[in-house]
Amino acid sequence: MDRIIDYYLSPSSPWTYLGHARFVALAKRHGAKINVKPVDLGGSIFPVTGGLPVHERPKARQNYRLVELERWSRYLGIPLNVQPRYFPVAGALAARMIVAAGLAQSADRALDLAGRVLAAVWAEERDIADAQTLAAIAAAAGLDAAQVAARASSEEAASCYRANTGEALARGVFGAPSYIYRDELFWGQDRLEFLDRALAGG
Repeated sequence: MDRIIDYYLSPSSPWTYLGHARFVALAKRHGAKINVKPVDLGGSIFPVTGGLPVHERPKARQNYRLVELERWSRYLGIPLNVQPRYFPVAGALAARMIVAAGLAQSADRALDLAGRVLAAVWAEERDIADAQTLAAIAAAAGLDAAQVAARASSEEAASCYRANTGEALARGVFGAPSYIYRDELFWGQDRLEFLDRALAGG
């Protein structure tokens, strides 16, 4: 049976950022195909599943989140600014750019762009709600920035983004990153070991 993983991500999620490169490497090691599915986490999924934007959470939860982000950054050796300049940030345009890269090129190009967008927020202090910033990121990824931007503005990309979000809700996704393999949900970058075991047949 083919190994196919549906990858539900938010381009502004620090946890998606911390897990992204490890997830891509894990899938490659198992010869698994990744379906890249950016979703509207804060605007559509949280309100339905009980999630709250960071600034609406109790102060104790906000504080502990920062502690955990710092811990994971040190543990993984991944640079991360726990309170970046551009966060919270609207991620819809970035999500549609990632969708567009997949439509125009391939899942691999969409994955690469997603990784660069995530790093832009959490390591580079860049504003991913800004179209020029996204164009520069796309160009650095070797994409035709104008073509991808035009595709991102299309109804096709918007429809795909909405469909990803609706599909995620229907499948029980409530946070990002979420990985679904053979109808089993793995939520969070700290569940990658379990996904690894599932891919290995364990």
